[in-house]
Amino acid sequence: MKQIIFIYLLVALFPAFSQSEKQVDSKISRVTVFLNRAQVTREVKTRVEAGRTNLIVSGLTSQLDQESVQVSGKGNIVILGINHNQNYLSEFNMPKKLVTLRDSLEIYKRQLAQEQNQKDILTKEEQMILSNQKIGGANQNVSVNELKAMADFYRTRLGEIGLSKMKADDKIKKINERMTRLNQQIREQNELYSRNTSEIVISVSADAATSVELEVNYVVGNAGWYPVYDLRAINTKSPVQLNYKANVFQSTGEEWSNVRLRLSTANPSLGGVKPELYSWYLDFYQPPYVGLKGKAAGVQVQRSVDKREDMPAEELSMAMPSVSSVADFTQTVQTSLNTEFDISLPYTVLSAAKPTLVDIQKHDMKAVYQYAVAPKLDTDAFLLAKAVGWEDFNLLPGEANVFFEGTFVGKTYLDPNNLKDTLSVSLGRDKRIVVKREKVKDFTTRRTIASNLREAYAWEISVRNTRNEPVKITVEDHLPLSRNSQIEVTVLDVGGAKHNKDTGKLLWDMNLQPNETRKVVFKYEVKYPKDRQISGL
Repeated sequence: MKQIIFIYLLVALFPAFSQSEKQVDSKISRVTVFLNRAQVTREVKTRVEAGRTNLIVSGLTSQLDQESVQVSGKGNIVILGINHNQNYLSEFNMPKKLVTLRDSLEIYKRQLAQEQNQKDILTKEEQMILSNQKIGGANQNVSVNELKAMADFYRTRLGEIGLSKMKADDKIKKINERMTRLNQQIREQNELYSRNTSEIVISVSADAATSVELEVNYVVGNAGWYPVYDLRAINTKSPVQLNYKANVFQSTGEEWSNVRLRLSTANPSLGGVKPELYSWYLDFYQPPYVGLKGKAAGVQVQRSVDKREDMPAEELSMAMPSVSSVADFTQTVQTSLNTEFDISLPYTVLSAAKPTLVDIQKHDMKAVYQYAVAPKLDTDAFLLAKAVGWEDFNLLPGEANVFFEGTFVGKTYLDPNNLKDTLSVSLGRDKRIVVKREKVKDFTTRRTIASNLREAYAWEISVRNTRNEPVKITVEDHLPLSRNSQIEVTVLDVGGAKHNKDTGKLLWDMNLQPNETRKVVFKYEVKYPKDRQISGL
């Protein structure tokens, strides 16, 4: 009787413990890219039968953070659990790029075989001709015309064969070079895609057969983005256009094909936990005791370690009007702590490829244009655009390409942490502003008075505007400063400049009409002991 009851209980409990497994397809639909990692969102659509089912989402990168896996969905099911497993037996599906490379390699292999076969045929023909050089029989005379015709044949045909073999060698060499490059690329791709994959197992329970839609989220490393900018000015009367862009990169082994991107300024690796400030202790310095480590006369000695229980160790918390452009389809989402840019148009970001350039936003900034020159260093005048309003655009530090009048003029670096209210951008040199800096010889003197030398200097700066429109220009120079009490610098004339006595800088702000020339002269005198030499004068 007991045996019958035991068998009955076993049969009754068997449906509760039985469960099936089902491989399901998934597709990356959205990726939120942080500065140094990314959150991948996959969609799963499938059908489950009544009871418990393990849904296996396979072919995932092995680099995902298993603590970050989240699953949500729609359907009459209950999610019982989530597991992440490494799969050392299967590899990533071969990406299109690798398939194309291997197909190209096969084409070149066939071309190489054809050329080598053609060369072999030519070689055999050449050998056949050379092995049959006898003309006529042993008792048969050969006429001069026959001999000449045969010589012409040898010369012509052997020449053609030699030329054809040279061409074949050239083709074989080029094909081998291309195959070498292809093999290098294929090896690089194989190293990436030969990694083991991982899988997420989602245990679900359903009362009846039903269709379900699941969303699987996980965080991966080896991904991120960094900003790049374009600063464009059409002319000196237009605003400065700021094109905000992002270089998105990833080497996770997964292909983000035609997915929606969201770029976040958050940096999860910095952590979000406030550090604790512990008590600050002062004590007298004691030189560290340097002990010996070894054995002497049976006695073991080693370096001592001083432990203080009342001084806890530092804790570090690490947590994981023109043609439309993509920038026209970007929505800025300002969270309480960070900024997110939602890119409406889909993008493809290949693994281990060059970064994908994504347009984020375009902004026009009001700007004032003026010239600046420091003729002691460079007599060329530089056009500067001073723009305002950049604080509203959530900028990050990054490199910027500068364009003026449709021409690339150089690069600069934008660091919003060190910018003032005005963003100053150099737009390049303008040769139409002619600047000269010359020493006034009549005033430059050198005199000895008692034990001291007195040297007087005068410099003339001339600025000429050859443009057909008025310009504003700031001229910059400086006076020497003394670091020694025995060296005295006397300012005689600053020529109407703004003089900063702490730095020695001289500034002249000029408004020049077309073809106008302005000259300024500044003078100074230096006194120092006659038996000493001055450095820097």
